[in-house]
Amino acid sequence: MNIREILNQRILILDGAMGTMIQRYKLEEEDFRNEALKNHHKPLKGNNDLLSFTRPDVIKAIHRQYFDAGADIIETNTFSGTVIAQADYDLGQDWVDMINFESAKIAREVADEVTALNPAKPRFVAGAMGPTNRTLSISPDVNDPGYRAVTFDELVSAYKQQARKLIEGGVDVILIETIFDTLNAKAALFAVDELFEEIGKQYPVMISGTITDASGRTLSGQTTEAFLISMQHMPLLSIGLNCALGASALRPYLQVLDRNSPFFVSAYPNAGLPNEFGQYDESPAAMAKQVEEYCKEGLVNILGGCCGTTPDHIKAIADMAANYPPRKRP
Repeated sequence: MNIREILNQRILILDGAMGTMIQRYKLEEEDFRNEALKNHHKPLKGNNDLLSFTRPDVIKAIHRQYFDAGADIIETNTFSGTVIAQADYDLGQDWVDMINFESAKIAREVADEVTALNPAKPRFVAGAMGPTNRTLSISPDVNDPGYRAVTFDELVSAYKQQARKLIEGGVDVILIETIFDTLNAKAALFAVDELFEEIGKQYPVMISGTITDASGRTLSGQTTEAFLISMQHMPLLSIGLNCALGASALRPYLQVLDRNSPFFVSAYPNAGLPNEFGQYDESPAAMAKQVEEYCKEGLVNILGGCCGTTPDHIKAIADMAANYPPRKRP
């Protein structure tokens, strides 16, 4: 049974935060290096994508914990897996290829192991493609509004490289996530569409945007409906929202997607808002209670967690969501 068929039958559960779980391991600089990186001239601590081949045991353990908690879909450890994002660490194309291939391979191995234990519940791997640290719509220089730190073609090239290696590593789905600039997302969609033509095979594509504040808009200024309209030229598997806001604050924008989206709808909010120390305090039970409102209203098909969420949060959400049918597409 493929993912589309299952989505028509029940709500699928996406995993929770990777970074939050990595922080629990109290890793140091040496954990982000291996023999090939031991003399690298820049600090690498915090470059979590590298852990897929410097500490694959950590990444595998996190994936398994989320599956054990009830996740149907895990995301690859590749949020910053583009040459644009890795340029901050002076890591070039070869390293980016390895990051994406190894991350996908690790996730695939764990998903297959867990599926083998219960073939009636297949597990899926989503190739995570983050927004990069640059934006096409906004100048980073207040004194030069026309300046851009990246071009559309550069983003297309970077995303295409990433998607190619994620597919070669064995992902089931491409997930373009945490979108704050729709033009960046269009570059990503153009890249994967071009890649699909080259390889002669289509993969399901998930899109997830980020509402940055109480204005209800993305960083580049789009409302949720405008974001949907600008994305729906592609035959997407799903469109949704993640990050930035807690579950309750995200609900009105999911209602917009529910009313207008011809695709499946996803949501993976943060565990509330961060406290003054940047930590997320919302308990699994409290978050699941808020997310339950999505399910009561029939707003979602895919449900998970973003910043601050853990396997405990995902278990609480999975247990709750099992009691509700999925959103019915128009």
